[in-house]
Amino acid sequence: MNEGLKKAWTAMVQPLITRPRLLQVAALCVRGKGRDQRVLMITSRGTGRWIIPKGWPMDGKPNHEAALTEAWEEAGVRKADVDPMPIGSYTYDKIMGGGVPIPVEVHVYLVQVEKVMDDYPEARQRKRKWMAPGRAADQVAEPGLKAILRHL
Repeated sequence: MNEGLKKAWTAMVQPLITRPRLLQVAALCVRGKGRDQRVLMITSRGTGRWIIPKGWPMDGKPNHEAALTEAWEEAGVRKADVDPMPIGSYTYDKIMGGGVPIPVEVHVYLVQVEKVMDDYPEARQRKRKWMAPGRAADQVAEPGLKAILRHL
């Protein structure tokens, strides 16, 4: 492809056919420090892959509080402190109904966990497990989330 055509594609055509990324918020739930630090991982409801709690922003709630709400609903995190600034972000394609992939950017908020409950809204739909950050990174599919976990 010649240089002029490449510039036209990148500047004009590609933005018209590329979907903008939707936003999700996620809670990177941790406890302990140093070598004893652990990350709370959960399984997705659809595929059973290891992920961190995440969901859509919520009307009337700042994004860091929405991430904390997801941590309660999906992982039973009840008593915790959440940093209002994201520690990073990653992207993935969410498969919607009919198999249509939707590009999503996930803002990740660090949550220092003090207490988890055994009874929470999605307790019967997911497994949860505390893992060392490196092991958690090995379990997730998204390269950007792997990088965030490895830099804890």
